[in-house]
Amino acid sequence: MRERLFSLISKYNLRPNRNLGQNFLIVPGLIERNIERAGLSKKDTVLEIGPGLGVLTDALSKRAGKVYAIERDSRLVQILKNEYVWPNVEIMEGDAIKVEWPEFNKMVSNLPYQISSPVTFKLLEHDFERAVLIYQLEFALRMVAEPGDKNYSRLSLMVRAKAHAEIAERIGRGAFWPRPKVDSAVVVLTPKPKGERIELNENLVKALFQHRRSTVVSALKKSHHMLGIDREEFKRIRGEIKSLPYAEERVFKLDPQEVKEIEEALVSMGLILP
Repeated sequence: MRERLFSLISKYNLRPNRNLGQNFLIVPGLIERNIERAGLSKKDTVLEIGPGLGVLTDALSKRAGKVYAIERDSRLVQILKNEYVWPNVEIMEGDAIKVEWPEFNKMVSNLPYQISSPVTFKLLEHDFERAVLIYQLEFALRMVAEPGDKNYSRLSLMVRAKAHAEIAERIGRGAFWPRPKVDSAVVVLTPKPKGERIELNENLVKALFQHRRSTVVSALKKSHHMLGIDREEFKRIRGEIKSLPYAEERVFKLDPQEVKEIEEALVSMGLILP
């Protein structure tokens, strides 16, 4: 696998585009472990973001029934089409954040670090069975953080509201070429049953976590404009805000259900739309 990758790099005189976060995975065992973690079979339709030079894509094609691979770099799209014959793989050229995703039930990807956050939030809006994704280690630690942890953030809350996240493996920098400046991790995401998922008002979550160390009342005071509430109106309703559930709790200690209760109280006051 490693030889194949460097052969293609040499053949096409390819220089990785760091602006697109191109760090190619060169450890075959890790690819195999991630495929096992995804539990792939011919019944599965897999989405891959950032196939690069096709090393993971090739392995996915042998285990899944269908693979969609979204690649932004037109150079790599052409290489993939030139070098591989995959009857069950469809290469889609485009920005994975902007293009409409096809129907899939599993995602397996070595994600470009620059788009980790928007891709994760987009994934959580889809119905899927399992995702096995490689992230920057710091990002992965925020994904799995619990309320009150130093890494707990808006990302932690939004992931926790809809899915179970687990770090399956930490990865050193030497597993990629060119070597990134940070370590990485494999995260396995499994959606919660539909009855357990919590839909949250994203503007409210952003307003609160802009000031994650503040109390709920203080965070809303500082970010009231993000909810469409001007300063004078906020002064007028300050007493009502103080009566909110968890009003004096620090934002970074809130779990999704507690944020939902705050949201429902604000809706009942007519301060945000349901």
